[in-house]
Amino acid sequence: MRLNGKRIFISAAAQGIGRASVLACAAEGAHVVATDINAEGLKTLAAEHANIETVLLDVMNADAIKAFAASQQAFDGIFNCAGFVHNGTIENTTDADWDFSFDLNVRSMYHVTQALLPGLLAQAKTNGAASVVNMASMASSVKGFRNRLLYGTTKAAVIGFTKAMAADYVERGLRCNALCPGTVDTPSLRARIAGSPDPMQAEKDFIARQPMGRLATVDDIAPMVLFLLSDESRFVSGQAILVDGGVTI
Repeated sequence: MRLNGKRIFISAAAQGIGRASVLACAAEGAHVVATDINAEGLKTLAAEHANIETVLLDVMNADAIKAFAASQQAFDGIFNCAGFVHNGTIENTTDADWDFSFDLNVRSMYHVTQALLPGLLAQAKTNGAASVVNMASMASSVKGFRNRLLYGTTKAAVIGFTKAMAADYVERGLRCNALCPGTVDTPSLRARIAGSPDPMQAEKDFIARQPMGRLATVDDIAPMVLFLLSDESRFVSGQAILVDGGVTI
């Protein structure tokens, strides 16, 4: 019951890291509002636990976010999980690619956090703590990876956004941290592997760059999300926390 009595918002909740985080938080007593644009995924998620409330929400729609925030009670924590991995170098990146990735990976995070901020600050004032967790990546300002120019740029922006938020609100009880996973075995990764010219080799290459010799699972990442949303991390803020299996050692 590490999150007992807390209200938690999670985006991109229908699958992958988002889904695993919803289940982990619900199991620890939180009332989790799980959002996504995947209606079927949300339907099956809602059936998993009584503490899960699902809401269809497009985090790229600023008006929808404002309407959602107006309809909700204050949250004690949020996990901005929505994102997209763009493959390519500067030579084959287009303006359309740039706009889409920044809109989903960064701008949506800005709109969600801004809309839910009054409630977070109110909870922090009442309870002494509230927490924002933002999905970044080891491919960011931490380390450069081949064919990840745009993705790495957006995730570096997430880390900058996180640190600035942390500095602005640390004295008001609101913590803000970025989570930087390694390569995680998710439906998104499987789709990218399947879409590569040689899927078997692509999977081998992903595994080869992990010193532990395997891909991360969503259950390797969700416990860190839970930790950062809980009061156990009450003295942690402004950090880009790596869960990367030793890639950046």
